[in-house]
Amino acid sequence: MPIHLELVTQEEKVFEEPEADIVLVPAVEGEMGVLPNHAPVLTTLGFGELIVRKGAAEERFAVYGGVVDVRPDKVVVLADLAESSFALDLEKAQEAREQARQALDDAPGEAENREAIMALRRANLAVRISQKIRSRGPGLRILDEESDEF
Repeated sequence: MPIHLELVTQEEKVFEEPEADIVLVPAVEGEMGVLPNHAPVLTTLGFGELIVRKGAAEERFAVYGGVVDVRPDKVVVLADLAESSFALDLEKAQEAREQARQALDDAPGEAENREAIMALRRANLAVRISQKIRSRGPGLRILDEESDEF
């Protein structure tokens, strides 16, 4: 029996796979592997890479906070932000990291400092995942890259 995964943000449904074999979730407490018939869990999503495997194929996403609702037959990831890690641009991520570092240096108040820290965390994650994807090669994907369908 496969497990159904839905990855959504406030803006859109990012991804759905009705027949995943395993979902690896970057929970705040650490990485959590979810197989079919997993015990129900509600946990906080950390910053990290969400991995969905189906057979020999996989889909990877950079996720930035949120919550995860695990049920025996379904995983619903409500992410604050999420994007396909295959679509991350290393050069843009490195540029965003430098801009975030500069904003952190220039931040006059606590609120601006907090925003700069979050931007730096997102950029660091994007750089780390982009470098990992590049070092592994293109990898196998569940989705057809030329199709926008799930």
